[in-house]
Amino acid sequence: MTWTVAPADSFRPALTREYLTDIIGRYYGRPATIAEVEQEMDDEVLPVYVEASWDGEPVGCLGMRIVEPGVGELTRMYVRESHRGLGGGGVLLNAVETAAVGLGITKIRLDTRNDLVEARALYARHGYLEVDPYHDKLYAEHFFVKHLAQACYMPLT
Repeated sequence: MTWTVAPADSFRPALTREYLTDIIGRYYGRPATIAEVEQEMDDEVLPVYVEASWDGEPVGCLGMRIVEPGVGELTRMYVRESHRGLGGGGVLLNAVETAAVGLGITKIRLDTRNDLVEARALYARHGYLEVDPYHDKLYAEHFFVKHLAQACYMPLT
């Protein structure tokens, strides 16, 4: 069993719906409604969007938007629950960081919530440092930044 990661379209309805269903349900402590998920669906085009597959089955995704020259922001980090704990989050992070370096990004930031404990641990394990808030949007309670070193990443093949 192996991970593969490849660039994908930035709008993948199936994985995006799974992601939204998961994070909305976790936030409210109940199953997400179809209306809640549909309200959050968008077709934002992200300059970096990768999809992780486990033995050919798409099970995760991660995107990055560019917020200003040299600064990227992670969004839509998701690994299907059945595949968590197998290293997919790290594979996704490495792929996006590699692509980011190729775009001249030197700093990646992200925000996450209190209830996403495993996500916060993943980011910390991969060198993201918790910082003071850089915005006051809803659902953002923890903020992280990582400075990228140009020579540390291997290009996607």
